[in-house]
Amino acid sequence: MATQAAAIAHPRPAAMRWRGDLLFLLESLILKDFRIRYRAMSLGVLWSLLNPLIMMGVLTFVFTRVFPNNSRQFPVFVLCGLVPYNFFTIAWISGTTSIIDNASLVKRIPIPREIVPIAAVLSNVVHLSIQILLLFACVWIFGGSTNVHWLWLPLLWFLEIFFVCGLAMITASVNVYLRDTRYIVESANTVLFWLVPIFYGFEAIPARLKEFYQFNPVAALVLCMRDIMLHDSSPHSGTVLKLAGVACVTFVVGLIVFRRGKGAFYEHI
Repeated sequence: MATQAAAIAHPRPAAMRWRGDLLFLLESLILKDFRIRYRAMSLGVLWSLLNPLIMMGVLTFVFTRVFPNNSRQFPVFVLCGLVPYNFFTIAWISGTTSIIDNASLVKRIPIPREIVPIAAVLSNVVHLSIQILLLFACVWIFGGSTNVHWLWLPLLWFLEIFFVCGLAMITASVNVYLRDTRYIVESANTVLFWLVPIFYGFEAIPARLKEFYQFNPVAALVLCMRDIMLHDSSPHSGTVLKLAGVACVTFVVGLIVFRRGKGAFYEHI
């Protein structure tokens, strides 16, 4: 007991390195985040279906009844925007608060700290998978069908997850020193709802802003998904390249920022 207390009282030397199984650690962190999120909820993981369904229903009512349009597949159109947006906002917030939320783990065990925000983002892939299945079901319900271009989807979603991991490392590091970061992220997500074409099409965007929109990875993913699922065509190569470029740059910058900041985490958490 005395040895254990001493280990807690004094941080482990920086020279110590994690020598365990990284995949096992990642899996454990993902499962922990998933269980904590739903342990006090009576409907549990069903909220992953209910939230997008409710929002889809509201937006479909507004933009087919209040502002009528002739699109029979409008629910699919909306879900192509809501699913990427929902994943991005929840994963980004989870990643931002991950170091503070796992303070005891970060302070007591010499794990690679980069894995904490990455695991927080990946834990949301479970909910994302459920919502993607909902999207597939709606495609078939509203008259669509699968096509060969659906093979693009794994790559597009990988790039989006890669992007969010990089962004989460940046804000998770900053959040250790500036606790207002979480609220800044939440405000940014509110603004993003209007900057991503969720309930409006790409054609509604002014020509001078279309290039800017495609450098927004969330908007780029929405545009690509609509090309694939609504127009039975491959995504525009320029949009995919912009998505890949921004994702890679963000991940690299995230690693650099996180590694520069993590040395003083112990003193601030």
